[in-house]
Amino acid sequence: MAAVHRERPGRAVAARAAGGTLLIAIAAAVLAGIVIGLGFGGGDGPDVDPDRVAADASALARSDSDPLAWDRSRREELEARAANGSSHVIYAKSPGGVIASAGRTARWRERLEAAAERRGVDPDTLEAIVFLESAGRPDAIAGPTPEAASGLAQILPGTATDLLGMSVDLERSISLTRRIGRSDDPERARRLERRRARIDERFQPRAALDGASAYLEFALDRFGAEDLAVASYHMGVGNLETVIRAYLGVSGDEPTGALVDEHGLSYAQLFFDTAPDRNRDAYRTLSGFGDDSSTYLWRVRASEEIMRLYREDRDELDRVARLATAKATLEEVFHPEDDTEAFEEPDDIREALDAGELVPLPDDPELGWAPDPRIGEHAADLDQPPDLYRALRPEALATLSYMAALVRDLGGADEPLRVTSAVRDRSYQDELVGSNPEATQSYSLHTTGWSFDVLRDYQNDRQARAFQFALDRLSSLAVIDYAVEPHAIHVTVSELGRQLLGE
Repeated sequence: MAAVHRERPGRAVAARAAGGTLLIAIAAAVLAGIVIGLGFGGGDGPDVDPDRVAADASALARSDSDPLAWDRSRREELEARAANGSSHVIYAKSPGGVIASAGRTARWRERLEAAAERRGVDPDTLEAIVFLESAGRPDAIAGPTPEAASGLAQILPGTATDLLGMSVDLERSISLTRRIGRSDDPERARRLERRRARIDERFQPRAALDGASAYLEFALDRFGAEDLAVASYHMGVGNLETVIRAYLGVSGDEPTGALVDEHGLSYAQLFFDTAPDRNRDAYRTLSGFGDDSSTYLWRVRASEEIMRLYREDRDELDRVARLATAKATLEEVFHPEDDTEAFEEPDDIREALDAGELVPLPDDPELGWAPDPRIGEHAADLDQPPDLYRALRPEALATLSYMAALVRDLGGADEPLRVTSAVRDRSYQDELVGSNPEATQSYSLHTTGWSFDVLRDYQNDRQARAFQFALDRLSSLAVIDYAVEPHAIHVTVSELGRQLLGE
Protein backbone atom coordinates (compact mmCIF):
# COMPACT_ATOMS: atom_id res chain seq x y z
CA MET A 1 0.00 0.00 0.00
CA ALA A 2 1.44 3.33 -0.95
CA ALA A 3 1.80 5.74 1.93
CA VAL A 4 0.54 9.30 1.90
CA HIS A 5 3.54 11.07 3.30
CA ARG A 6 6.19 13.68 3.13
CA GLU A 7 9.64 12.71 4.31
CA ARG A 8 11.12 15.33 6.57
CA PRO A 9 14.74 15.97 7.50
CA GLY A 10 16.27 15.43 10.88
CA ARG A 11 14.66 13.92 13.91
CA ALA A 12 11.04 13.95 14.89
CA VAL A 13 9.00 17.09 14.47
CA ALA A 14 6.31 18.73 16.77
CA ALA A 15 5.11 18.77 20.34
CA ARG A 16 1.77 18.24 21.97
CA ALA A 17 2.37 20.72 24.75
CA ALA A 18 3.63 23.33 22.34
CA GLY A 19 6.69 22.95 24.42
CA GLY A 20 6.45 24.36 27.88
CA THR A 21 2.90 24.65 29.17
CA LEU A 22 1.78 21.05 29.02
CA LEU A 23 5.22 19.73 29.83
CA ILE A 24 5.03 21.53 33.17
CA ALA A 25 1.57 20.07 33.77
CA ILE A 26 2.77 16.59 32.86
CA ALA A 27 5.76 16.91 35.16
CA ALA A 28 3.53 17.99 38.02
CA ALA A 29 1.10 15.13 37.44
CA VAL A 30 3.80 12.52 36.98
CA LEU A 31 5.75 13.57 40.03
CA ALA A 32 2.80 14.08 42.36
CA GLY A 33 2.98 11.55 45.12
CA ILE A 34 6.57 10.52 44.43
CA VAL A 35 8.37 10.62 47.75
CA ILE A 36 11.96 11.75 47.30
CA GLY A 37 13.90 11.45 50.55
CA LEU A 38 17.00 13.09 49.13
CA GLY A 39 16.71 16.63 50.40
CA PHE A 40 17.65 18.55 47.26
CA GLY A 41 16.23 21.94 46.45
CA GLY A 42 16.51 23.28 49.96
CA GLY A 43 19.43 24.08 52.19
CA ASP A 44 18.38 22.12 55.26
CA GLY A 45 17.71 18.66 53.89
CA PRO A 46 19.83 15.57 54.56
CA ASP A 47 22.93 14.90 52.51
CA VAL A 48 22.40 13.43 49.07
CA ASP A 49 24.24 10.20 48.40
CA PRO A 50 25.35 10.31 44.75
CA ASP A 51 26.27 6.62 44.75
CA ARG A 52 22.73 5.79 45.80
CA VAL A 53 21.23 8.13 43.21
CA ALA A 54 23.25 6.53 40.42
CA ALA A 55 22.81 2.95 41.60
CA ASP A 56 19.05 3.28 42.13
CA ALA A 57 18.52 4.75 38.67
CA SER A 58 20.73 2.14 37.08
CA ALA A 59 18.71 -0.61 38.76
CA LEU A 60 15.44 0.83 37.45
CA ALA A 61 16.40 0.29 33.81
CA ARG A 62 14.83 -2.91 32.47
CA SER A 63 13.34 -3.72 35.90
CA ASP A 64 9.72 -4.49 36.69
CA SER A 65 9.49 -1.13 38.46
CA ASP A 66 10.87 0.90 35.55
CA PRO A 67 8.78 4.11 35.63
CA LEU A 68 9.39 4.72 31.91
CA ALA A 69 8.19 1.33 30.69
CA TRP A 70 4.96 0.84 28.78
CA ASP A 71 1.90 0.66 30.98
CA ARG A 72 -1.59 0.65 29.48
CA SER A 73 -2.92 2.78 32.33
CA ARG A 74 -0.46 5.55 31.43
CA ARG A 75 -1.27 5.69 27.73
CA GLU A 76 -2.52 9.29 27.69
CA GLU A 77 0.45 10.52 29.67
CA LEU A 78 2.91 8.69 27.42
CA GLU A 79 1.24 10.03 24.27
CA ALA A 80 1.40 13.58 25.58
CA ARG A 81 5.02 13.16 26.57
CA ALA A 82 5.87 11.72 23.17
CA ALA A 83 4.35 14.74 21.47
CA ASN A 84 6.36 17.02 23.77
CA GLY A 85 9.55 15.13 23.26
CA SER A 86 9.22 15.14 19.49
CA SER A 87 8.84 18.88 19.23
CA HIS A 88 12.03 20.61 18.31
CA VAL A 89 12.20 20.17 14.56
CA ILE A 90 8.71 21.47 13.92
CA TYR A 91 9.60 24.77 15.56
CA ALA A 92 12.97 24.89 13.83
CA LYS A 93 11.79 23.80 10.37
CA SER A 94 8.29 25.25 9.92
CA PRO A 95 8.56 27.62 6.93
CA GLY A 96 8.60 31.14 8.32
CA GLY A 97 8.16 29.77 11.85
CA VAL A 98 5.24 28.02 13.51
CA ILE A 99 3.06 31.13 13.76
CA ALA A 100 3.34 31.87 10.04
CA SER A 101 2.72 28.20 9.22
CA ALA A 102 -0.25 28.07 11.58
CA GLY A 103 -1.66 31.22 9.96
CA ARG A 104 -1.43 29.71 6.49
CA THR A 105 -3.04 26.51 7.74
CA ALA A 106 -5.86 28.35 9.54
CA ARG A 107 -6.99 29.86 6.22
CA TRP A 108 -8.31 26.45 5.21
CA ARG A 109 -10.32 25.78 8.36
CA GLU A 110 -13.76 26.17 6.79
CA ARG A 111 -13.00 23.91 3.83
CA LEU A 112 -11.19 21.53 6.13
CA GLU A 113 -14.18 21.18 8.45
CA ALA A 114 -16.43 20.50 5.47
CA ALA A 115 -14.11 17.77 4.20
CA ALA A 116 -13.82 16.22 7.64
CA GLU A 117 -17.59 16.20 8.08
CA ARG A 118 -18.11 14.52 4.71
CA ARG A 119 -15.80 11.69 5.71
CA GLY A 120 -16.56 11.49 9.42
CA VAL A 121 -13.04 12.33 10.61
CA ASP A 122 -11.78 14.73 13.26
CA PRO A 123 -11.24 18.22 11.79
CA ASP A 124 -8.54 19.07 14.33
CA THR A 125 -6.56 16.00 13.30
CA LEU A 126 -6.99 16.82 9.62
CA GLU A 127 -5.87 20.39 10.28
CA ALA A 128 -2.81 19.15 12.15
CA ILE A 129 -1.89 16.91 9.22
CA VAL A 130 -2.12 19.87 6.83
CA PHE A 131 0.04 21.96 9.17
CA LEU A 132 2.62 19.21 9.47
CA GLU A 133 2.65 18.13 5.84
CA SER A 134 2.55 21.41 3.91
CA ALA A 135 2.49 24.25 6.46
CA GLY A 136 -0.73 25.35 4.76
CA ARG A 137 0.83 25.75 1.28
CA PRO A 138 -1.32 24.27 -1.53
CA ASP A 139 1.63 24.26 -3.95
CA ALA A 140 4.06 22.43 -1.63
CA ILE A 141 6.07 19.61 -3.19
CA ALA A 142 8.30 17.25 -1.20
CA GLY A 143 10.79 16.91 -4.03
CA PRO A 144 11.85 18.57 -7.28
CA THR A 145 8.77 17.38 -9.21
CA PRO A 146 5.23 16.16 -8.44
CA GLU A 147 6.45 12.57 -8.58
CA ALA A 148 6.93 13.26 -4.88
CA ALA A 149 4.18 13.94 -2.34
CA SER A 150 2.42 17.18 -3.28
CA GLY A 151 -0.25 19.68 -2.30
CA LEU A 152 -1.84 20.69 0.98
CA ALA A 153 -2.01 17.09 2.15
CA GLN A 154 1.26 15.88 0.54
CA ILE A 155 -0.27 12.96 -1.33
CA LEU A 156 1.79 10.64 -3.52
CA PRO A 157 0.58 10.32 -7.12
CA GLY A 158 0.00 6.56 -6.88
CA THR A 159 -2.01 6.92 -3.69
CA ALA A 160 -4.02 9.74 -5.25
CA THR A 161 -5.08 7.73 -8.29
CA ASP A 162 -5.12 4.13 -7.02
CA LEU A 163 -6.66 4.61 -3.59
CA LEU A 164 -8.33 8.01 -3.44
CA GLY A 165 -9.78 8.27 -6.96
CA MET A 166 -8.14 11.62 -7.65
CA SER A 167 -7.30 12.81 -11.15
CA VAL A 168 -3.54 13.16 -11.69
CA ASP A 169 -1.91 13.58 -15.11
CA LEU A 170 1.58 13.14 -13.74
CA GLU A 171 3.48 13.73 -16.96
CA ARG A 172 1.79 17.07 -17.61
CA SER A 173 2.02 18.01 -13.93
CA ILE A 174 5.78 17.48 -14.02
CA SER A 175 6.10 19.51 -17.21
CA LEU A 176 4.06 22.40 -15.83
CA THR A 177 6.01 22.36 -12.59
CA ARG A 178 9.26 22.73 -14.50
CA ARG A 179 7.83 25.61 -16.49
CA ILE A 180 6.64 27.28 -13.27
CA GLY A 181 10.14 26.98 -11.85
CA ARG A 182 11.69 28.56 -14.94
CA SER A 183 9.22 31.43 -15.18
CA ASP A 184 10.38 34.88 -14.12
CA ASP A 185 6.91 36.36 -14.67
CA PRO A 186 4.80 36.01 -11.48
CA GLU A 187 1.49 36.34 -13.33
CA ARG A 188 2.48 33.72 -15.89
CA ALA A 189 3.60 31.42 -13.07
CA ARG A 190 0.20 31.79 -11.41
CA ARG A 191 -1.57 30.90 -14.68
CA LEU A 192 0.61 27.80 -14.99
CA GLU A 193 -0.20 26.86 -11.39
CA ARG A 194 -3.93 27.10 -12.14
CA ARG A 195 -3.44 24.87 -15.20
CA ARG A 196 -1.53 22.37 -13.09
CA ALA A 197 -4.28 22.26 -10.48
CA ARG A 198 -6.81 21.39 -13.19
CA ILE A 199 -4.88 18.33 -14.31
CA ASP A 200 -3.44 17.32 -10.91
CA GLU A 201 -6.08 17.47 -8.19
CA ARG A 202 -3.49 17.23 -5.44
CA PHE A 203 -2.90 20.96 -6.04
CA GLN A 204 -6.62 21.76 -5.63
CA PRO A 205 -7.18 22.55 -1.94
CA ARG A 206 -10.71 21.16 -1.83
CA ALA A 207 -9.73 17.92 -3.58
CA ALA A 208 -6.58 17.55 -1.49
CA LEU A 209 -8.48 17.96 1.78
CA ASP A 210 -11.12 15.51 0.64
CA GLY A 211 -8.39 13.07 -0.41
CA ALA A 212 -6.68 13.27 2.98
CA SER A 213 -10.04 12.79 4.72
CA ALA A 214 -10.81 9.82 2.47
CA TYR A 215 -7.50 8.25 3.40
CA LEU A 216 -8.20 8.66 7.12
CA GLU A 217 -11.70 7.23 6.62
CA PHE A 218 -10.24 4.23 4.79
CA ALA A 219 -7.53 3.68 7.41
CA LEU A 220 -10.00 4.05 10.28
CA ASP A 221 -12.16 1.37 8.71
CA ARG A 222 -9.09 -0.84 8.31
CA PHE A 223 -7.72 -0.46 11.85
CA GLY A 224 -10.78 0.53 13.88
CA ALA A 225 -8.68 3.02 15.87
CA GLU A 226 -8.03 6.67 15.12
CA ASP A 227 -4.48 6.72 16.43
CA LEU A 228 -3.46 3.86 14.15
CA ALA A 229 -5.23 5.47 11.20
CA VAL A 230 -3.28 8.69 11.72
CA ALA A 231 0.02 6.84 12.17
CA SER A 232 -0.57 5.09 8.84
CA TYR A 233 -0.90 8.39 6.98
CA HIS A 234 2.88 8.63 6.79
CA MET A 235 3.83 4.99 7.27
CA GLY A 236 1.26 3.44 4.96
CA VAL A 237 -1.46 0.97 5.87
CA GLY A 238 0.47 -2.06 4.70
CA ASN A 239 3.58 -1.15 6.64
CA LEU A 240 1.64 -0.55 9.84
CA GLU A 241 -0.19 -3.84 9.43
CA THR A 242 3.20 -5.54 9.19
CA VAL A 243 4.27 -3.91 12.46
CA ILE A 244 1.05 -4.96 14.19
CA ARG A 245 1.34 -8.59 13.08
CA ALA A 246 5.00 -8.70 14.06
CA TYR A 247 4.15 -7.32 17.50
CA LEU A 248 1.36 -9.82 18.04
CA GLY A 249 3.32 -12.66 16.46
CA VAL A 250 0.44 -13.64 14.20
CA SER A 251 -0.01 -14.44 10.54
CA GLY A 252 -3.04 -15.41 8.53
CA ASP A 253 -5.94 -13.48 7.09
CA GLU A 254 -7.70 -12.21 10.19
CA PRO A 255 -8.65 -8.56 9.58
CA THR A 256 -6.27 -6.12 11.26
CA GLY A 257 -9.15 -4.25 12.88
CA ALA A 258 -10.27 -7.45 14.59
CA LEU A 259 -6.74 -8.01 15.94
CA VAL A 260 -6.55 -4.43 17.20
CA ASP A 261 -9.89 -4.78 18.94
CA GLU A 262 -9.12 -8.20 20.40
CA HIS A 263 -5.86 -7.04 21.96
CA GLY A 264 -6.90 -3.47 22.78
CA LEU A 265 -3.89 -2.35 20.77
CA SER A 266 -2.81 1.28 20.48
CA TYR A 267 0.03 2.92 18.59
CA ALA A 268 1.53 3.98 21.91
CA GLN A 269 1.83 0.32 22.86
CA LEU A 270 3.53 -0.53 19.56
CA PHE A 271 5.95 2.33 20.04
CA PHE A 272 6.79 2.07 23.74
CA ASP A 273 6.55 -1.69 24.17
CA THR A 274 9.13 -2.49 21.51
CA ALA A 275 12.91 -2.31 21.85
CA PRO A 276 16.01 -4.03 20.47
CA ASP A 277 15.46 -6.86 22.97
CA ARG A 278 11.68 -6.73 23.47
CA ASN A 279 9.15 -7.54 20.74
CA ARG A 280 12.23 -7.41 18.57
CA ASP A 281 10.64 -8.10 15.18
CA ALA A 282 8.14 -5.29 15.60
CA TYR A 283 10.88 -2.93 16.78
CA ARG A 284 13.09 -3.73 13.81
CA THR A 285 10.23 -3.13 11.41
CA LEU A 286 9.09 0.06 13.10
CA SER A 287 12.57 1.53 13.32
CA GLY A 288 13.67 0.31 9.92
CA PHE A 289 11.63 2.50 7.58
CA GLY A 290 14.50 4.95 7.13
CA ASP A 291 12.37 8.04 7.75
CA ASP A 292 10.40 9.51 10.62
CA SER A 293 7.29 7.35 10.19
CA SER A 294 7.50 5.94 13.70
CA THR A 295 7.04 9.36 15.31
CA TYR A 296 4.44 10.73 12.91
CA LEU A 297 1.48 10.36 15.27
CA TRP A 298 3.29 12.31 17.99
CA ARG A 299 4.00 15.14 15.58
CA VAL A 300 0.38 15.27 14.48
CA ARG A 301 -0.75 15.53 18.09
CA ALA A 302 1.80 18.25 18.64
CA SER A 303 0.54 20.12 15.63
CA GLU A 304 -3.00 19.95 17.00
CA GLU A 305 -1.79 21.73 20.12
CA ILE A 306 0.11 24.32 18.10
CA MET A 307 -3.01 25.10 16.10
CA ARG A 308 -5.06 25.31 19.31
CA LEU A 309 -2.61 27.78 20.79
CA TYR A 310 -2.61 29.76 17.55
CA ARG A 311 -6.35 30.27 17.92
CA GLU A 312 -6.57 30.63 21.70
CA ASP A 313 -3.25 31.92 23.05
CA ARG A 314 -0.93 33.23 20.38
CA ASP A 315 1.31 34.96 22.88
CA GLU A 316 2.01 31.65 24.58
CA LEU A 317 2.74 30.01 21.23
CA ASP A 318 5.17 32.80 20.40
CA ARG A 319 6.86 32.43 23.79
CA VAL A 320 7.34 28.70 23.41
CA ALA A 321 8.48 29.02 19.81
CA ARG A 322 11.19 31.45 20.87
CA LEU A 323 12.37 29.06 23.58
CA ALA A 324 12.24 26.06 21.27
CA THR A 325 14.34 27.74 18.60
CA ALA A 326 16.88 29.32 20.94
CA LYS A 327 19.07 26.21 20.84
CA ALA A 328 19.47 23.06 18.79
CA THR A 329 17.36 21.18 21.35
CA LEU A 330 14.37 21.78 23.62
CA GLU A 331 16.64 22.60 26.54
CA GLU A 332 15.38 26.16 26.97
CA VAL A 333 11.80 24.89 26.90
CA PHE A 334 12.74 22.50 29.70
CA HIS A 335 14.59 25.20 31.65
CA PRO A 336 13.90 28.80 30.54
CA GLU A 337 16.65 31.20 31.49
CA ASP A 338 14.28 33.52 33.37
CA ASP A 339 13.01 30.68 35.57
CA THR A 340 16.15 28.60 36.11
CA GLU A 341 18.97 28.97 38.60
CA ALA A 342 22.34 29.32 36.87
CA PHE A 343 25.67 29.26 38.67
CA GLU A 344 27.62 32.47 38.21
CA GLU A 345 30.79 31.71 40.19
CA PRO A 346 32.55 28.66 41.68
CA ASP A 347 31.17 29.45 45.13
CA ASP A 348 27.64 29.10 43.73
CA ILE A 349 28.46 25.52 42.78
CA ARG A 350 29.85 24.85 46.24
CA GLU A 351 26.69 26.19 47.87
CA ALA A 352 24.54 24.00 45.59
CA LEU A 353 26.62 20.96 46.51
CA ASP A 354 26.20 21.75 50.21
CA ALA A 355 22.44 22.08 49.73
CA GLY A 356 22.09 18.86 47.75
CA GLU A 357 20.96 20.78 44.66
CA LEU A 358 24.04 19.33 42.93
CA VAL A 359 25.71 15.99 43.63
CA PRO A 360 29.26 14.85 42.82
CA LEU A 361 29.70 12.36 40.00
CA PRO A 362 30.53 8.89 41.31
CA ASP A 363 33.35 7.06 39.54
CA ASP A 364 32.09 3.52 39.18
CA PRO A 365 32.45 1.94 35.70
CA GLU A 366 29.93 -0.70 36.73
CA LEU A 367 27.28 1.98 36.18
CA GLY A 368 28.04 1.87 32.45
CA TRP A 369 29.50 5.38 32.38
CA ALA A 370 32.54 7.10 33.84
CA PRO A 371 33.71 10.72 34.17
CA ASP A 372 36.42 11.61 31.69
CA PRO A 373 39.65 13.04 33.16
CA ARG A 374 39.13 16.14 31.01
CA ILE A 375 36.16 17.31 33.03
CA GLY A 376 37.20 20.54 34.72
CA GLU A 377 40.38 20.89 32.62
CA HIS A 378 40.04 24.71 32.67
CA ALA A 379 39.53 24.86 36.45
CA ALA A 380 43.16 25.83 37.07
CA ASP A 381 42.63 29.00 35.04
CA LEU A 382 40.10 30.01 37.70
CA ASP A 383 42.23 28.76 40.61
CA GLN A 384 39.70 26.02 41.27
CA PRO A 385 40.01 22.23 41.68
CA PRO A 386 38.77 20.20 38.67
CA ASP A 387 36.57 18.07 40.92
CA LEU A 388 34.32 21.09 41.51
CA TYR A 389 33.01 20.68 37.97
CA ARG A 390 32.31 16.97 38.32
CA ALA A 391 28.73 17.36 39.49
CA LEU A 392 25.15 17.38 38.20
CA ARG A 393 21.61 17.89 39.41
CA PRO A 394 20.40 14.67 41.08
CA GLU A 395 17.80 14.27 38.32
CA ALA A 396 20.47 14.58 35.64
CA LEU A 397 22.76 12.09 37.41
CA ALA A 398 19.89 9.62 37.73
CA THR A 399 18.99 10.02 34.06
CA LEU A 400 22.59 9.55 32.96
CA SER A 401 22.84 6.37 35.03
CA TYR A 402 19.53 5.04 33.73
CA MET A 403 20.59 5.67 30.13
CA ALA A 404 23.97 4.07 30.64
CA ALA A 405 22.35 0.99 32.17
CA LEU A 406 20.17 0.63 29.08
CA VAL A 407 23.24 0.93 26.87
CA ARG A 408 25.18 -1.56 28.98
CA ASP A 409 22.36 -4.10 28.89
CA LEU A 410 21.54 -3.68 25.20
CA GLY A 411 25.05 -3.02 23.88
CA GLY A 412 26.94 -5.64 25.86
CA ALA A 413 30.09 -3.50 25.87
CA ASP A 414 32.76 -3.65 28.57
CA GLU A 415 33.87 -0.05 28.12
CA PRO A 416 31.67 2.58 29.82
CA LEU A 417 30.36 5.69 28.13
CA ARG A 418 32.63 8.66 28.80
CA VAL A 419 31.12 11.81 30.27
CA THR A 420 33.28 14.74 29.14
CA SER A 421 31.41 17.69 30.63
CA ALA A 422 29.02 18.31 33.51
CA VAL A 423 28.20 21.43 35.54
CA ARG A 424 29.95 24.74 34.92
CA ASP A 425 29.65 28.24 36.28
CA ARG A 426 29.53 31.25 34.00
CA SER A 427 33.15 32.12 34.66
CA TYR A 428 34.17 28.61 33.54
CA GLN A 429 31.89 28.92 30.51
CA ASP A 430 33.66 32.15 29.58
CA GLU A 431 36.99 30.31 29.69
CA LEU A 432 35.66 27.81 27.15
CA VAL A 433 34.46 30.41 24.68
CA GLY A 434 37.17 30.86 22.09
CA SER A 435 38.81 27.49 22.71
CA ASN A 436 35.71 25.34 22.21
CA PRO A 437 33.55 26.15 19.16
CA GLU A 438 30.57 24.40 20.79
CA ALA A 439 30.67 26.67 23.86
CA THR A 440 28.03 29.38 23.71
CA GLN A 441 28.52 32.94 24.89
CA SER A 442 24.85 33.07 25.85
CA TYR A 443 22.85 31.01 28.34
CA SER A 444 24.36 27.54 28.69
CA LEU A 445 22.43 24.73 30.33
CA HIS A 446 25.74 23.43 31.66
CA THR A 447 25.65 26.38 34.08
CA THR A 448 22.45 24.96 35.57
CA GLY A 449 23.63 21.39 36.20
CA TRP A 450 20.94 19.94 33.95
CA SER A 451 23.27 19.09 31.03
CA PHE A 452 26.13 16.71 30.38
CA ASP A 453 28.15 15.61 27.34
CA VAL A 454 29.01 12.06 26.33
CA LEU A 455 32.04 11.35 24.13
CA ARG A 456 31.21 10.05 20.67
CA ASP A 457 33.68 7.19 20.96
CA TYR A 458 32.17 3.75 21.39
CA GLN A 459 33.61 0.31 21.91
CA ASN A 460 31.72 -1.06 18.92
CA ASP A 461 28.72 -0.49 16.67
CA ARG A 462 26.43 -2.41 18.99
CA GLN A 463 27.17 -0.02 21.85
CA ALA A 464 26.65 2.95 19.53
CA ARG A 465 23.25 1.59 18.39
CA ALA A 466 22.22 0.94 21.99
CA PHE A 467 23.14 4.50 22.94
CA GLN A 468 21.13 5.85 20.02
CA PHE A 469 18.13 3.83 21.15
CA ALA A 470 18.46 5.19 24.70
CA LEU A 471 18.74 8.76 23.44
CA ASP A 472 15.75 8.45 21.15
CA ARG A 473 13.55 6.64 23.65
CA LEU A 474 14.19 9.11 26.47
CA SER A 475 13.75 12.09 24.17
CA SER A 476 10.44 10.61 23.02
CA LEU A 477 9.44 10.54 26.68
CA ALA A 478 10.46 14.21 27.11
CA VAL A 479 12.95 13.17 29.80
CA ILE A 480 15.82 14.53 27.71
CA ASP A 481 16.65 16.26 24.49
CA TYR A 482 20.01 15.97 22.80
CA ALA A 483 22.21 17.51 20.14
CA VAL A 484 24.92 15.79 18.12
CA GLU A 485 28.14 17.79 18.31
CA PRO A 486 31.40 16.98 16.48
CA HIS A 487 32.96 15.10 19.39
CA ALA A 488 30.16 14.59 21.90
CA ILE A 489 26.43 14.14 22.42
CA HIS A 490 25.06 17.07 24.40
CA VAL A 491 22.19 15.92 26.65
CA THR A 492 19.83 18.09 28.69
CA VAL A 493 17.50 16.51 31.25
CA SER A 494 14.02 17.84 31.94
CA GLU A 495 12.25 17.96 35.31
CA LEU A 496 10.78 14.58 34.40
CA GLY A 497 14.15 13.05 35.19
CA ARG A 498 12.99 13.15 38.81
CA GLN A 499 11.05 9.95 38.14
CA LEU A 500 14.36 8.13 38.01
CA LEU A 501 15.44 9.17 41.50
CA GLY A 502 13.61 6.34 43.21
CA GLU A 503 11.65 6.60 46.42
